Order: sequence, then C-alpha cells, then structure tokens
Amino acid sequence: MPTIPLTKRGADQLKEELHRLKTVERPAVIQAIAEARAQGDLSENAEYDAAKDRQGFIEGRIKEIESKLAAAQIIDPSQLDAGGKVVFGATVELQEESTGEQVTYQIVGEDEADLKLGLINVSSPIARALIGKEEGDIAEVQAPNGVKRYEIVAVRYE
Repeated sequence: MPTIPLTKRGADQLKEELHRLKTVERPAVIQAIAEARAQGDLSENAEYDAAKDRQGFIEGRIKEIESKLAAAQIIDPSQLDAGGKVVFGATVELQEESTGEQVTYQIVGEDEADLKLGLINVSSPIARALIGKEEGDIAEVQAPNGVKRYEIVAVRYE
C-alpha cells in the first residue's frame, strides 16, 4: 500500500474520529441492535435494519481509518526545512494576477482538505501547480473558466 501523506493535525483528527467510533458509536449501535432484537420479529423491524446498516458503516469507517493511519507518512510542517519551496504541509500566500485578490492555502492530505478553511488537497490542480515553486514564482492553474495565474507572495512552514 502506498504511503498517505498527512499533517500532524490531520493524523490527530483521524485518531480522534477512530477513538470516537470505537468508544461511542460502536457501543451505541450494538445497544440499538440489542433493543431492536428484543422487539421480536426481525423480518419487518425497521429499527433493526437501520441499526445493522449503521453498524456496517461504522465498521467500514473504522477499517478505513486504521488502514490510512497504518500507511500514513505524518509530516509536521513546523519541522520542515524546504528552503522556501512549496511542499506538502506548507502554507502559501498567493496573489491572483488579474484581480489582485490574495488567498492563503495550506497543502494537506485528502482527508483534511477543506477549502473553506484554506486547506487544499495535495492532489488538487492548484496544489500540483504550486509544489516545487518558491516565493516570487508564478503558478498557472487550469480553472473551469480558463487559466489563472498566481504569484507566490510567501511560503511558510507552520
């Protein structure tokens, strides 16, 4: 299995979700199944079917998180020394050339990406255009409405 890059924050979030699934969600769904079984005929018991479906989802998610954590390459951005280059975990300040609009993104793993929080997936078009560049460089990104050009204003590792 290939390694999965995660920031330390992303790995911690997955560990918290795994803990919650194992200690809260799993016992709750087991209790719900037991209560539904106590109602008798399972062939027409909607609560039982819903609880079993929920149990399947929880167990699947537990396995998914465990495999991701097992294959994770955890990167602490504050420990990076990439010589000013944009790398996984870096926070990048950009200025869009045509509008002058400034945005800040951190390049993170798939599970932690959230555009509203400025966290972009390492495999997204903009992240791929930024990787390897440094302050002052221009990154061209193919957007749905054409090519956008961004100047890299600053690169931080935090």
